[in-house]
Parts: sequence; structure tokens; C-alpha cells
Amino acid sequence: MPSTPDTTPESASVPDAEREPDTPEIDTARLARFFGVLVALAIAVVVAAQVANVRLVALAPLYMFTPAVAAAATLLTTGVSVRDVGVRVGRLRWHVLAALSVLALVGVALALALAIPGIGFNPNANPVPGIALPAGPLGVLALAALTLGLGVTVNAVFALGEELGWRGYLLWELAPLGFWRASGVIGVFWGVWHAPVILDGYNYPSFPLVGVVAMTAATVAFSPLYTYLVVRARSVLAAAFFHGVFNASAGALLAYTTASDPVRTELVASPVGLAGISAFVLATVVVTLRGAPALTRQAMSGGWDGAGSED
Repeated sequence: MPSTPDTTPESASVPDAEREPDTPEIDTARLARFFGVLVALAIAVVVAAQVANVRLVALAPLYMFTPAVAAAATLLTTGVSVRDVGVRVGRLRWHVLAALSVLALVGVALALALAIPGIGFNPNANPVPGIALPAGPLGVLALAALTLGLGVTVNAVFALGEELGWRGYLLWELAPLGFWRASGVIGVFWGVWHAPVILDGYNYPSFPLVGVVAMTAATVAFSPLYTYLVVRARSVLAAAFFHGVFNASAGALLAYTTASDPVRTELVASPVGLAGISAFVLATVVVTLRGAPALTRQAMSGGWDGAGSED
């Protein structure tokens, strides 16, 4: 193809979803402070587990708050406000959509898991030990109500411990990278952060080393949808509700599937296995077809620069 002089400004050739106009560059010193505090806190929790002679998994609820504490320390020492990083009510209908969409995703993941040879459906499963759910459609509705109720309350509080770090401060800091690159980078860090608890048997007890890779693949696959919800809701709370309901529904997915070996149970049928990853990839395809929204610091702080659709 013949070349012609390029008189177009460099920024004009970059899609809106891949750049943030008129925004300062990423502050590497601030970023280093966040990760420095995060790593120190993670090490402290690991050491605390060893000193107390308990498994790290037992301290997982405490570990979940390390990103939030690291974010808070960074904001307090650099002058960035919590509102800047999306700690605000935002758009309520997107919070509702965030919570409800998890149920659809888990349903898709269950269908994908059951399509794999060697994985069956257990109609007599009791996904909520200690609670006798009614049979039939009424039981499904009761399970959905319990999942949503737990997900947007207790679970959301613990999920916010992660999301204030990942989809609050870090997403705001990396906004100049654009929607897709910021989502991918956060997904990698999110997965690697799970490594200590994965190596201790969380999610993939039979495959701890492979589990670190699998978990990172899962978080990279999950990340664009989380980013999408935060940008649309203009609030990190959407990610917390989504994350909380997802964690609440994970047990149901595992309960209703049966498999003859741990590979299918942990690496395939799991919500953080092939089935869950595939469901999120399909959701990301939908986001791509709709058009990823522009990721800007202005939008995260509640403003809107007119780029992209507001719906």
C-alpha cells in the first residue's frame, strides 16, 4: 500500500475506548507505593498464619482486605480522594444489573460444564447446607434469592476489600492505558495476588501450582466485565456487588455438578475453571460487540466527557 503523509494528530488514531484524553500519565511512584504496601500486607498475613499455626486459607477473609488497605494508604499519602477512584453511589440500575447478571453467567457456566463428557448434573444437591430448600422451580427461586441476599450484603463487604484496590485505585491509576489494556493488566495482578492462598489449597486443592496459572487466566478473563460494570455504574460498588454475588453462587455451581476426577471438578466445572472462564469470555464478546466504553478518570469520579454511550 502506498504511503501518504500523516497529518492526523497521533491521539486521533487511537480509539476512544483505548485512551484517556487530557489526562496525566500514570504516576509510577504512586503505583509503586500501592504495590509496596500490598506486598508488605500480603507477607504479613502469610507470616501471621505461620505464627498462629493455621492455614492461610483460614485467614482468607483478612487477606481479602489487603488491596483496600493498600489503596487507602496510597490515597491518604498522595492527595487522591476516594471519590476520584469511584467510591460513590453511582448509577443504581447498573448495581442491580451487576448483581443479577451473575446469575445468568453462572447458569451459562453450568450449561457449559455439563456439556463436557464426564461431568453430570446432581438434581438432589443441597447447595446451602443446613437449609432445606423446596423442590422444583420454587427451590431455584429460593436459591437465587439467598444468593443475591448474601452476595450484596455480607459477601459484598469482603469483596469491597478487594475491589477498592483493583477496580478502585488501580483502575483509576491505569485509566490512561484504555479499557482493554487496563483490564488485562489488572487481571494479571489480581491473579498473581491470589497465589499464596491458591498454593495453600484454595480453589484448586489438587493442583496448587497449576491453580496459580488457572486462577490468573480466570482473573484476566473476568476483568473486562468488571471494568465495564464499574465504568457504566460510575462506581466501584458495582464490582463489589458483582464479586459478592459471584462468590455466593460459586458453591451452587460446584454442588450441582458431579465429576469422576479432580481435573474435571477443579479445572473444568469450577466457576474459576474452564466453564467459568468460558462464560466470562462469552460475556466479554458481548461487551466487544456493544463497544467497550471509554475508560477515563473523569468518568470514574462521576463526571462524563461525552465519549461513548452512557447506557
